[in-house]
Amino acid sequence: MDRPQIKAPGLKFRPRSEGWAAYWLPSPEALRRGYPSGTVPLSHLIASPELLVDACQRLQNDMLAWLDGLRRNRNAFDGTIGSVLRLYQVHEESPFHGLKPGTRHPYITYLRLLDAEIGDLRIDTLTALHVKRWHAGWSAGGARPAAGHMRLAILKAALTFCIVAGHSECRALRDDIRELRLPGPRARTLVATADQVRRAMKAAHAIRRPSLALAYAIQFETALRQWDVTGQWYPLQDPTLCSVVNGDRKWAGLEWRHIGDDGLLRYTPSKTRGSSGAEVLIDLSLCPMVLEEIARVPDAARTGPMIVSERSKLPWLDHDFRRSWRRVRELAGLPPELWSRDLRASAITEGRRGGAVNDDAAKVAGHTNSRITAEVYDRERLEAHRRFAAARLGRRSRDP
Repeated sequence: MDRPQIKAPGLKFRPRSEGWAAYWLPSPEALRRGYPSGTVPLSHLIASPELLVDACQRLQNDMLAWLDGLRRNRNAFDGTIGSVLRLYQVHEESPFHGLKPGTRHPYITYLRLLDAEIGDLRIDTLTALHVKRWHAGWSAGGARPAAGHMRLAILKAALTFCIVAGHSECRALRDDIRELRLPGPRARTLVATADQVRRAMKAAHAIRRPSLALAYAIQFETALRQWDVTGQWYPLQDPTLCSVVNGDRKWAGLEWRHIGDDGLLRYTPSKTRGSSGAEVLIDLSLCPMVLEEIARVPDAARTGPMIVSERSKLPWLDHDFRRSWRRVRELAGLPPELWSRDLRASAITEGRRGGAVNDDAAKVAGHTNSRITAEVYDRERLEAHRRFAAARLGRRSRDP
């Protein structure tokens, strides 16, 4: 495919296997002077050259204004969508600051896109019909429903915060958006079998990444979320207590210390750490894949984070982990639609198909808000996991 013949300030194209990707890049001078906005992906606008050029021009104008010292006060509300998006990001009491790293990254990406696409529009001139048309464009006519859903969710979150912050003029648009019944992404249904997980683990060893094999085993056998197994990197100013610091970031996640001498894994998932505090309790003696991988790890190496990149000697970065999964998936001959995050849902599905009751599945997944004494709660969760794991192993033994 030939390179698109579209000209706009700051617009760059990069070749990809499926065609060309479009980006807006700030000038070298702006980067040298510390311009806070980096590369902005605009590939979704290639099919609409006018929108692509307009987005680049807006980004360019914003950069030039910043260079000239004329950029708008980022804490000020001026009635535009752009000011709503900025206030949501910079206000000290905004819920934006409480987003987990895995959620914050896509939020930042889409906030930049929204600002480039509709930031100059005044709220009092907009109706839900405008949003409906934007959503159709964001979703590429239904081809990318997740992109449209994400933009809409972020726009509503920003408008809601501005209402709380005293800007009542945002309420009409936010309430109108709530009345829309727009198509969203379908729930994922693809699950991995135990055999497929073992193939992925074998492929991880084939590329000399045993840490990946251990991660896949833990995700599948314990039903922990991927971002708990591999951990998350936080900015230093985040209040989360972390055990690893590297430069301007710190890390928290699953560590060897979470496995007790009794062979039980006790861990409070990041999703419940700041709310219910619900802890999951896993009997690893019923997790044969995990035990097999742990046996490969020398005793002297069983300190600190459980999943460490062989290359960096630090916990994996999320994008590196996902990139490696694509390589493993291809080598193992797994469906290209299967995500590494699907291993958690696969665990729950295997247990339910094996006869595990829903209450046990919920406890294993950490989906409980119950508050009872520690002794009763621990025992209940442990027995729930044992029943749940036994159901899975029984199902697995019956499969051909």
